[in-house]
Amino acid sequence: MSRDDEVRKIISANIMKFETPNLTAENIAKLDALSELFPGVVTEGKVNFDLLRSMLGDDVFGDEAYEFTWVGKRAAIAEAGRPIRKTLRPCVEESKDWDTTENLYIEGDNLDVLKLLQESYLGKVKMIYIDPPYNTGSDFIYRDDFSQSREDYEDVTGVRDEDDNRLFKNTEANGRFHSDWCSMIYPRLVLARNLLRDDGVIFVSCDDNEVHNARKIFDEVFGGTNFVTQFVWAAGRKNDSKLVSVSHEYILCYAKSKAYLQETQTIWRERKQGLDDIYAVYAKLKKHHNDDCASIQHGLKEWYKALPKTHPARNHAHYSCVDKRGIYFPDNISWPGGGGPQYDVLHPVTRKPVRVPSRGWMFATSARMQEIMDDDRVHFGPDENAVPCIKSYLKDRELNAPYSVFYKDGRASTKRLRTLMGGDVFENPKDEEIIQGIIEFTGTKDGVILDFFSGSATTAHAVLLQNAVDDSNRKFILVQLPEPCDGKTDAGKAAIRLGLNTIAEIGKERIRRAGEKIKDEADLTAQNLDIGFRVLKLSDTNMNDVYYTAGDTTQELISMMEGNIKPDRADIDLLYGCLLDWGLPLSMPHTHEVIDGFTVHTYNGGDLMACFEERIGEKVIREIAGRKPLRAVFRDSGFSGSPEKINVFEIFKLFTPNTNVKVI
Repeated sequence: MSRDDEVRKIISANIMKFETPNLTAENIAKLDALSELFPGVVTEGKVNFDLLRSMLGDDVFGDEAYEFTWVGKRAAIAEAGRPIRKTLRPCVEESKDWDTTENLYIEGDNLDVLKLLQESYLGKVKMIYIDPPYNTGSDFIYRDDFSQSREDYEDVTGVRDEDDNRLFKNTEANGRFHSDWCSMIYPRLVLARNLLRDDGVIFVSCDDNEVHNARKIFDEVFGGTNFVTQFVWAAGRKNDSKLVSVSHEYILCYAKSKAYLQETQTIWRERKQGLDDIYAVYAKLKKHHNDDCASIQHGLKEWYKALPKTHPARNHAHYSCVDKRGIYFPDNISWPGGGGPQYDVLHPVTRKPVRVPSRGWMFATSARMQEIMDDDRVHFGPDENAVPCIKSYLKDRELNAPYSVFYKDGRASTKRLRTLMGGDVFENPKDEEIIQGIIEFTGTKDGVILDFFSGSATTAHAVLLQNAVDDSNRKFILVQLPEPCDGKTDAGKAAIRLGLNTIAEIGKERIRRAGEKIKDEADLTAQNLDIGFRVLKLSDTNMNDVYYTAGDTTQELISMMEGNIKPDRADIDLLYGCLLDWGLPLSMPHTHEVIDGFTVHTYNGGDLMACFEERIGEKVIREIAGRKPLRAVFRDSGFSGSPEKINVFEIFKLFTPNTNVKVI
């Protein structure tokens, strides 16, 4: 083998592919496992279903089975596995705290972005919340062109933005009204599921237009056994209907693996609403009445009575008694299930035996009961004729399992966003407090939270709010198409007046304002709150059209690789392209330095080192190899000839044989 042939062989084996995983090909590769179970079923890469049917019996392959389908389903399934050659380009100037933040804001078609994230965030996302288009007959939704040419597609839709992103208005006049929505959501859910951790969960807002279809699609993608619940959010009465005032919507919840949650004994709990108001009133009464518990108790009961029926604190009005420990509720003191012990308990005033509960006392012995009484934890009636109660303190019962049906005024979030942004820049924003509550009760502490229908960035706002509350380190990834604001609507006009011309710009500005507001209001323990975000934008590949993936590379193509990178791409573009290709997270710190006149980039302390300069000197190569990074990448045209290329790999073999070295 000649020296040049050796070089070509080495380079060919170490070329960055810059293509998203071909999930379909990976599934086909798994056919070997099927052939091991059933020899002869897979021949020349094809499945003999007739033979498989014979081996398993006809009952397994029944002619009829319950299924859900629509026009375009096969194409939608295939789209989830189809690879793309695109990249994410950093936009430092639109970011906030680029060097220190671990949050991401990605602009672009979420189908392509989800494909690009498959390796970097596979099995790493704790929670997903999305609020996809509701398909009301007037919403713009993504139209994925699975078969048409670009020209045919544009003739059909007539709607594209300046970055060639796909949008169309799905009206009820469209014969594929529901089919188009199903085809839009299906591949995105398939890709989203791949990103979830074993303990991960997904929440999806939906309304009556598509909730029936959404349930069926989720059952297929996630498995019906992983259905957790369908929350019903009552958002307030509407008076604009001739028949029924539809004042609710749904939030579907599915787990990546409900069995895993059960095995790990996962428990979801949320803090009861209205508690802060109760504690505030109690503190005010205590300040006025000092230790006069009777007066404090009377004032608290009067306050409960005056509350509006919709106030959440009314749900806790039974916590209306007060002693030196605080607010409590006189709870049941009997033995669970009945058959408990019975003994005399004397009333502390009359000194006569009180009535014994029909199920017996909850404490096994009279001595233990006396200890509880001496600690002032038993609530007695005015005399011995009433059965005593155990004191259940509000501070000990602040949490409960989340209810599947809840009320929250849907107008409140609009008012808060209006105040924050200085105008109604977004129609019908989701309520950040509801999403914050979901984050809280699922126990998402330090995980990644993804929203690939970001809209006004409500999810990011919710993450920052909850991080400030419990001083946690959750990170968000938001994906939003840079859809132009509609200049015909009041919200669109207001946004444009503020210089916010796209939905993505609204989202980024909201995060900036919300983060500063939250940090200003947070206590000292939350001053390290990460309120920044890195902006990345979907773009075509960094490589020129001559570029092919590693599997397609031929000797002729290798000889053409010099100058294969597009001239408008900077080092940071190439760096992030390599991160995606290698499956590294996009939120870690990175630095650059000049070594012997060449710029060298270091990602996350040595997970990756790169030099994209031309004609790199051997001193730089030896310095990088001496630091023993896990990965190293260079530009193919960085070497003057074949001997230099071979020398690079020899140097790394000598200094750090475990470093993965590649070229672009």
